[in-house]
Order: sequence, then C-alpha cells, then structure tokens
Amino acid sequence: MDGSPLGIAQAREVVLAACRPLGTEEVPVTDALGRVLAEPVIAAADVPPFASSAMDGYAVLAGPAGRVVRVVGESRAGTPAERGPGEGEAVAISTGAVVPPGAEAVVPLEVTERDGDRVTLTAPARPGDHVRGAGEDLRAGGTVLEPGRRLGPAEVGVAIGAGRASLRCARRPRVAVLCTGDELRAPGEPLGAGQIHNTNAYTLAALALESGAELAAPPGQVRDELGATRDALGSALDRADVLVVSGGVSVGPHDHVKGALAELGVQERFWRVALRPGRPTWFGVRGDRLVFGLPGNPVSAMVTFLLFARPALAALQGASTAVPVRLATMTEAIPRNAGRDEAVRVALRERDGVLQATPTGPQGSHQLTSMLGADGLVIVERGEGELPAGAPVRVEIR
Repeated sequence: MDGSPLGIAQAREVVLAACRPLGTEEVPVTDALGRVLAEPVIAAADVPPFASSAMDGYAVLAGPAGRVVRVVGESRAGTPAERGPGEGEAVAISTGAVVPPGAEAVVPLEVTERDGDRVTLTAPARPGDHVRGAGEDLRAGGTVLEPGRRLGPAEVGVAIGAGRASLRCARRPRVAVLCTGDELRAPGEPLGAGQIHNTNAYTLAALALESGAELAAPPGQVRDELGATRDALGSALDRADVLVVSGGVSVGPHDHVKGALAELGVQERFWRVALRPGRPTWFGVRGDRLVFGLPGNPVSAMVTFLLFARPALAALQGASTAVPVRLATMTEAIPRNAGRDEAVRVALRERDGVLQATPTGPQGSHQLTSMLGADGLVIVERGEGELPAGAPVRVEIR
C-alpha cells in the first residue's frame, strides 16, 4: 500500500501482527544455548540434594574457640564419612562434601592448627557455620525457568541442575538474506571501478544469528535485473520463514524488489517509515512467511533490522518482543528532522552516577562506523528545533 509513511511504533505493530510462533522441538540441554524455552523447567530434586560444606575444614559440634578435637574420619566430595563427630571429635571435610550426621558446623582450615590427629579450633563454631543446606539453590517441584526465556549459560546450568537432559524449545526461524546490486563484491575480492564490498549481507546475517535465528542458506547477492531478482527471491522464499532483502526497494529504474515480490504473491503491508535512516523500508507476507525489504545503505539496513526484523524473530520464537530500554541523559544537542524520527546511535557511559548517552560520531546512513561502540539507539522525535543537551532520553539497547 502507498500513502503516508508509518511511524516506528505503527510499523512495529504491523510486523508483530503478522507473526505466529513457529512451533517447538526437543533439544539436548547441551545444545540449548541461545534457544528460547517453550516449557517450564521444574526441579526434579533439591539442589544441593544434601547438606554440604562451604569450606575445606572440619565438621564439628557447635562450641567455643580453643577446643582441641580428635579427627575421626573424612568426608570428601563424592565419598561421605562413615559416621559423624561426637563430643571432642571432628571429621575432616572438603568443600562440597556431605556434612556428616550430627555435625552442626564446619570450621575452616584457616582457623585451625593440626598436630597429627589432634586439631585446635582457634575460632568458635556456631550452628550452621559454613554449611549449605539441602535445597538452598533449587527446591524439588519448584519452577526454576519459565517459557519464553532465552537460554544463556546460567540457564543451561540451572536446567541441568534441575535434572534435565533435554528441553523443549522454540524452533529457530530460518532466515534468508539477499542483497541487490551489480556493484557488490564478496569479502576480500579485489574491487574495480564503482564496486564495493557486500557488507550488508554479512552484517544482516550476523544480526539474524544474534537474534536466535538460523540461516536458510549462505547470504546471497542478486543482480539488478528483474528476472534474476524474481528467481533469487522465489528460491529464498521456498526455503525460509523470513526473507530479508537489502536494496532495490526504492523507485529507481534498477530497483526491482517490489515488483518481483508482487509477482511472487507477497502481499505488501507497508512501504516507507517516517524514520531516518531507513525511510524506504518495506514489509510484506506470503502466507506465514515474512519479507523485509530494507534499504541498501549499511546503517539504514542495520537500524531497520533492529527496529523491525529483530522483534519479529523474537515473536516467531515465543520470546518477549519488548524492546530493552535504559534511561539516560543526552550529552549533545541533536537537531530534529521536521518530517522523520531519527535513530541516533549512542554510546552509554556512567559519570557521577548519571548514565549518559553520546552520539558515536557522524550519523550518515552510509557510515557503518557509526555502529561501532553503539550501545543502542535514541529515537529523536520529528519536529522543529533540537533535542537539547541534558535532555532525558530512552535508549533502545542493541
């Protein structure tokens, strides 16, 4: 559809309204890093399953400093002591080992003096000292991870601790990335007159992987010719859940993406967003398949992927689509654009207890270096005048 450009929030709503979760699959917990959990994880048993020592030392009855006790056994990790200590006795114990029955505290090695099987305790032993109770980390039957959570290293460890060998996770979206342009050359390839390296294909593919997707095929390049564009897009649509195309979505004589997508039965949902950089952004659907036509300028392509494609990939995995935001203070004045909101790339630094947002340098849509060191985007709303230095801003985290 043609007409007035949508605002950023409107465009996001259109994208998310077209997203349906892709389904789930069972994944070995050892392969689950980065996946989105599709079921609750419930602890099968207490963790730790027994009272254990937090220190290397001696398990004893509670009592004052200065006692001399006799060592009557040892409790090692994986090999519990055969009996617990009585009055005037101690059991040597390792960190993580089972606290023997009857022991009330552990006295660390650092506050003991040993002579043969006799140990002088130079610190008091209070009930519970240096003892980790059973179930202090996880309680049997308790829900420890909720669906929709992206699994990081800690989540993987907690799931294993809860007794799981596999997890039901959302299926990863299959993403195809294509870039249009006769001038594009592969990484490292020598450049001729008027040629550039194809940065967009690989930055967009990296963003897709970072968002939890998998690539349906290696990133590809499409010649500026209608037939070649139609063939490449059609092949990608047959393999992918999400097609991301960079370039060719404007109205120039060599921009064939919109026409090719129409021939392939992709229904346009919007074209153009009141955004700088990224105005000629296109979005459409064919059945459950999503298609993003992103601008060809490198920063425009990255910004529009972050604003529109990344939330869609989260929605397809059943993850939260809420944009992570931090509140900060702008360190420089930013002129407002009269007709478009502007996504300013900023670095975040704390100074005197205040989080500050500073533009990363020149903000041209062709200057990919403006994404280096960018912690997020500040959306400067359209209008007259400027966003003044010192103004509070919301930073959408990358």
